[in-house]
Formats: sequence, C-alpha cells, structure tokens
Amino acid sequence: MSKGILERLAEGPVLGDGGYLLELEKRGYVQAGPFTPEVVIEHPDALAQLHREFLRAGAEVLQTMTFYASDDKLATVGLAGKVDEINRDAVGIARKVAAEGDALVAGNLSLTWAYDPADPKSADHVRELFDRQLQDQLDAGPPDFWIGETFSFTAEALLFVERAKATGLPVMATMCFETARRNSSRSPSRWWRRWPVPSPSPHSPSAMRRRMPKRTSRHGPSSRTDSPPRRSREESWRRSPPTRATRVSATSAPVAVRSPNTFARWPR
Repeated sequence: MSKGILERLAEGPVLGDGGYLLELEKRGYVQAGPFTPEVVIEHPDALAQLHREFLRAGAEVLQTMTFYASDDKLATVGLAGKVDEINRDAVGIARKVAAEGDALVAGNLSLTWAYDPADPKSADHVRELFDRQLQDQLDAGPPDFWIGETFSFTAEALLFVERAKATGLPVMATMCFETARRNSSRSPSRWWRRWPVPSPSPHSPSAMRRRMPKRTSRHGPSSRTDSPPRRSREESWRRSPPTRATRVSATSAPVAVRSPNTFARWPR
C-alpha cells in the first residue's frame, strides 16, 4: 500500500509537480486572463499528458487541475454549470496517471476572489464554494490530501483549512503575499502567528538545543551559545519563520510543521 503524504514527509522531502494553468496556456489549451480549467473537459488528453510528464520527471504528487474551479470563477467564462464535471473529471484524470507510478493525488483548491473582510456574510459564501469542490472531488476520488493555494487573506485560508479538515484528509495551505491591502496589512511573520504551532519534534533543532548541556568555563557561559548577540539572533529567528513555509495537518493528529523545502514544487 502506498504511503500517505504525512508518512512521506516524515521520511524526507517530497517532490511535487508544477503550474498546470501556465504550462497549458503556453501549449494553447488555457485562455490567458481568466486562467480557468475548462481544459479538463475540453482537452483531457492534453492534461493527462502534462500529468505524465511531471510523473516521469520525478514528481511524487500530482495536483488535480481544479485551481479556479469554483462556481463563481467558472461563471465568469460561462461555465457555472460545469463545476461538478470539471472537479470530478480532474480527480479521475490525475488518479489514472498517478497509478502509472507511485504518486499521490492532491485535490487542489484556490482563493475564490469572493472573500471580503468588510462583509461578514462573504465567509459563508466562500464556505459553500469550498464545500462544493471538496464534495465533488471526494465523490470522484477521493484525493490523498488537499492543497489550498495562493490565499491573500489569512481568514480565507483558514476557511479553507476548516472545510478541508472536516473531510478527514491531510491539509496543506499556501499564502500569496502581494500587497498590504490584499493581505489585510499582515506581514508574513504576523500571518504565521495566526496558525497553531505544535510541540516540536524531539529531533527538531530547537528540541535538540534544549537537551544539549550549556557550554561553560571558569569565566562563565560560553560566548558562542549564551552571549547577547547570539541569543538575540536565535530569538529573532523564532519570531520570524521563513516567508514561504508550509504547514500540513490532519484532523486525527497534531499539525505537522515542515520547512519551506520539505514539500518542494515549482512556483505557479
């Protein structure tokens, strides 16, 4: 039986795939501008071929071609009635190609452009958009885990995590830091503090530092470990984790924190 994403991450780096919309746009299958994924039902063979290319290049995770596959976004190009078909077929195509190797399938969702921090009612609408995509992909798969991409608002990312974790599958979310206005004036480090932080692994650098005896001499604490400049740098590092860090979590386990390079894939 194939190992899941959390088991693979526990063993080391996991290589993902790349940006389907941009690559298929270059090949003439996606319309620049809207970047909606109707290629799933209009040119499924072209999508399967790109999945296969990523698989042969060493990808261990294939994402469903469902970025911007929400009801509202598809409605902008006259495809509101194709939401269910696109989400279900995308899972089937990815699953078929993944079976040619040992790859996992990640159900992909994205920012909806429907969230408005000034409108409390928008949160319920965003939940409905997420729920429809999640249910469609569960019915067709299910995927092995979820990826929510390029959220600009922390609150919308948390809405995705809330709905996705309810399915019982592991969840990964990424943020896109473009402007202060789109990010509610939150810096990457301030955004990070909104997420739950688990107890460190016994093998993590911070836990190992706590177990190591302090270096002392007859002149007092070693300047290499306890001097104010070094202590200041370590505290600063703890307060400001990497901007592009990724968090993966499951409903049945504490949130697992990984470094930016743990789940590596080419930028969209």
